[in-house]
Amino acid sequence: MIAEFLNTVDQRSFSRHGQNHAGGERLTSPGGLVDWLGECDLHAAGDELGPEDLTAAVALRAALRQSLSGEFDVATAFADYPLQLVHDDAGGLRIAARSGRPWLDTLVETVVVAVGRGDWSRVKLCAAPDCRWAFHDTSRSGRGRWCDMNICGNRHKTRVYRERHQQAG
Repeated sequence: MIAEFLNTVDQRSFSRHGQNHAGGERLTSPGGLVDWLGECDLHAAGDELGPEDLTAAVALRAALRQSLSGEFDVATAFADYPLQLVHDDAGGLRIAARSGRPWLDTLVETVVVAVGRGDWSRVKLCAAPDCRWAFHDTSRSGRGRWCDMNICGNRHKTRVYRERHQQAG
């Protein structure tokens, strides 16, 4: 769900097989946010969202993408989101966000739990500057750099190969 949220903005601008990929913004209106939340089962029917909800979603997404880019630590992304320990149904404790927006709280809690488990380090942005697609790194070593080795990784390696041979010749 987190990679899908991060990919509601598509920054890809590469060309593949002669066709240019035009990125775009999925969260352009409160209605667009409602549609995306509905696809992820995060929105209760009947709840209306307004421009402030859209602003909150885009701000969280931007903060998370910036933390993945290394612009700042992921903890900084949560500076505006109060977190508490609360009792869960099983009698234990769990982390709960208290933004007043249940869908936003679910997103924040999911990321915080992923950070706590060490899974957040597996969420990455593609290293290709003309891609930056968010993906979950499933490589054994956890050092995956490309959202798709057959596309972005291959384009990078081909580019490096051609540059190396142009300089040699």
